[in-house]
This record gives sequence, C-alpha cells and structure tokens, in this order.
Amino acid sequence: MEEGEKRIKQEDCNEDNLGIGFLTLTNKRLAFDKTRARIMDFSKQIGDTILDISLDDITKTWKEGLLIKKVCFTANTSEGEQTYKFGVMNTKKWLITIDEAINDSKNQ
Repeated sequence: MEEGEKRIKQEDCNEDNLGIGFLTLTNKRLAFDKTRARIMDFSKQIGDTILDISLDDITKTWKEGLLIKKVCFTANTSEGEQTYKFGVMNTKKWLITIDEAINDSKNQ
C-alpha cells in the first residue's frame, strides 16, 4: 500500500471472470488479489494483484442478484470501460462503503 493509504474493507470473494481472491477497498483504490487454495491442508496463498483501480476511475456502482447477490462497478481502465461483479457477503454494506470512499476521495 502507498503512503497515506488505509484499508477500509477486505473480503474473500469471487469475481465472475477473474475467479477467487480477496477484494480490498482502501481510501484510494479497489484491488483484487488472486488466491490459490489447497483442500488437503486447508492452505490458501495470495497471488498477484490482478485488479488495481483508483476510486477516481469508478464511474458506476450497483448491486444485483436475487439468490446470488453481487456488488458491481464499472471503471475506466487502460482497455476501456470494464464491468466487474463480485460475490461478497452483505452486498448492501459493500456498496455503501464503496460509494462513501469514492465521495471522500473526490472531496480531498
């Protein structure tokens, strides 16, 4: 993490296209770290950060789903506008926290 960056929320989750990993929200960015797990010894290893998006680049946030709920966001990336959908616990709280972090970063 960068100087002055603080972790707000982190959770083990699944993204529709990226797979299993940890979603981390800081006061400056949203990051997704890919993980690898082994059932035999219940170990989990954190791999590379495959998604690192500044809060300024996020253009839209929402939640969706009836049975399998997801928190979603659209962001401007080097490959154009991309949409990500993360299966996390308590999607409503995640959505509120992401929106608050985006507003706080714009007011600084």
